[in-house]
Amino acid sequence: MNGNASRSRALQAAVMPSPRTLTRSIGEHPYLAGAVATAAIFGLSALFNYQFAKKAERDNPPLGRFVEVGGVQLHVLEKGEGEPLVLLHGNGSMVEDFVSSGLFDLAASRYRVIAFDRPGHGHSTRPRSTVWTDVAQADLIAAALAKMGVSRAVVLGHSWGCSVAMALALNHPDAVSALVLASGYYYPSVRADVVAASGPAIPVFGDVIRYALSPGIARAMWPLLTRKIFGPAPTPSKFAGFPKEMTFRPSQIRASAADSALMIPDAAARAKRYGELAMPVVIIAGEQDRLIDINDQSGRLHADVPQSSLRRVPGAGHMVHQTATDEVMSAIDEAVRLGRTEEPLGFRAGFLEKSGAIETVEA
Repeated sequence: MNGNASRSRALQAAVMPSPRTLTRSIGEHPYLAGAVATAAIFGLSALFNYQFAKKAERDNPPLGRFVEVGGVQLHVLEKGEGEPLVLLHGNGSMVEDFVSSGLFDLAASRYRVIAFDRPGHGHSTRPRSTVWTDVAQADLIAAALAKMGVSRAVVLGHSWGCSVAMALALNHPDAVSALVLASGYYYPSVRADVVAASGPAIPVFGDVIRYALSPGIARAMWPLLTRKIFGPAPTPSKFAGFPKEMTFRPSQIRASAADSALMIPDAAARAKRYGELAMPVVIIAGEQDRLIDINDQSGRLHADVPQSSLRRVPGAGHMVHQTATDEVMSAIDEAVRLGRTEEPLGFRAGFLEKSGAIETVEA
């Protein structure tokens, strides 16, 4: 009996080494020890980032309501009465960007303003079964507007939101009376920063990165990022109302990375169709945009779309709606006015008009 017990203990020791034996074994293999330590650090980091994300959502509950379309819960914020105006935010952002800028309330004093959190941003979901190109997002917004009883609207996009606004106008022209495009990216170009930002969208590898590393990196880079997107203007104090912790969530980091990965191919596919646009287009951009060359993007689009006007805002950067809110509101008013007319729009005025701090250029 004792012999059997001894053999059993020996077999157990061989199959299941003691913690001390296991530790000694790992210690004898430095690469294995490094891998175990790295995995433990990544695991703890992912756990902390998950908790931070949940706290951010508790601290920043939805401001609006949800519209369910095709399995997607779209967060939408509405205010005001009159002609519908749709606001589509940029990459990594959410409806609070328009709210903190003051543009949402300013526009709501004149129009029925409808601001969406695009898929995966803010409080909107982003199913992984769909590749969320600009066209896919535009189809989703069109379906949501139809469900809300909105048959036609002026649509404003900022930055990546311009891509969705353009796709909406091209594929659902009856739903768009006019476009306002702020700081948009319209033509493919070489962008090393876009390639770098796309990493967290890669399956498996990207999932590890966005849970374990990306939130911490994003927090550390936030001051540098805000200086770049707002510059040369200083970051306005009103932007303090923007819930930046929501942008550090792994889910939103993935959405932002996926949008970055699609930005260039989407622009390449869309640029061939700009001649199809039949509605008025008001383009506005900061003269000192540090993210996008406005001559190669906004200026070129203005040249390619006959029924467009171009407003260049001196001293403003990429966040033109934050630092030049009144000028963007003026562009919206122009788009609404032009969207009401039934007159042909294929014209060029050939004049330079200046009004205060804003230039309206007709080439």
